[in-house]
Amino acid sequence: MSEKRKPNFRGLAVIEAVIIFVLAAVLVWEEFIKDDSGSKSSDSRTVAVNADIDDDPQVRTRAVIEKEETYYQLVGKKILMHNDTYGEIYLPVFEDVPASEVDTNAVVTRNGYSFYKKGTEVTSLTGIDVSEHQGDIDWEKVRAAGIEFAMIRIGYRSYGKGEITFDTKYKENIEGAGKAGLKVGVYFFSQAVSTDEAAEEADAVLDAIEGYDISYPVVYDWEIIYDDSARTDDVSVEMLADNCIEFCERVKSAGYSPMIYQNKNTAMYKLDVQRLKDYDFWLAEYSDKPSYYYDYKMWQYSSKGTVPGVNTEVDLDLSFTDYSAQ
Repeated sequence: MSEKRKPNFRGLAVIEAVIIFVLAAVLVWEEFIKDDSGSKSSDSRTVAVNADIDDDPQVRTRAVIEKEETYYQLVGKKILMHNDTYGEIYLPVFEDVPASEVDTNAVVTRNGYSFYKKGTEVTSLTGIDVSEHQGDIDWEKVRAAGIEFAMIRIGYRSYGKGEITFDTKYKENIEGAGKAGLKVGVYFFSQAVSTDEAAEEADAVLDAIEGYDISYPVVYDWEIIYDDSARTDDVSVEMLADNCIEFCERVKSAGYSPMIYQNKNTAMYKLDVQRLKDYDFWLAEYSDKPSYYYDYKMWQYSSKGTVPGVNTEVDLDLSFTDYSAQ
């Protein structure tokens, strides 16, 4: 009869060590190497980063654009609007987007001008926005008429060839309004179809206003062209939001207050308000009282205003915030 063989513990230990090494290698692959290679596709959050930075690393950095796949949040509230095809329509309310705190019953109109009152005190500021289309402006008369701030167009990108063109009156208007004692902000009419173009537009504005006292916002005004075909006809909701973020972050990095301008319908149908909720909003809605649901800091309430010192009709605005005091 042969002797009973003893267990080979040393061999078992070697096998266990190999198994542990293999498992550790798999964990490292899953947590680090696989993520870096871009092969991990199950994450529901997608982050697109454009890390390009100008030659001067301290200003005008490119935006880090985050996108989260979220859809309608049904919280029981409805925004009722009107459509030429369907009549009354509704949109669900986004719970995480701040609603307007403007009490529309506190909006009063007197002699063609609107004001916002809290009790007996007028808390809004009265403004106009102008471009070269208003011609020569007597800013002293404008100030004497009670206008407190002016939004000046710096320029525009053409909706055909996409060329950036500066407003022929922007320097004269900024200097004249400031000298008369008005608070000054600026805007750019955008037809950007990419974040590169939005950054280019922001740079054009920032270069143009360097050295001026800009105490009100620097505004991104992207608009749909209704009466003609335009290079922006096919810009997606996602790209429009990307462009807004790119412009606003570029402006913010240079030390100014960024803002987005849009009319009510385009804001409701085209703007991804969830992604843009951190930027102040300038609402265009021509009516006695605004009806836009979400938060806005300025309201353009007429395009047919008459103001002493301006020889044409002019846009009239209210600001619910005194940006010059910030």
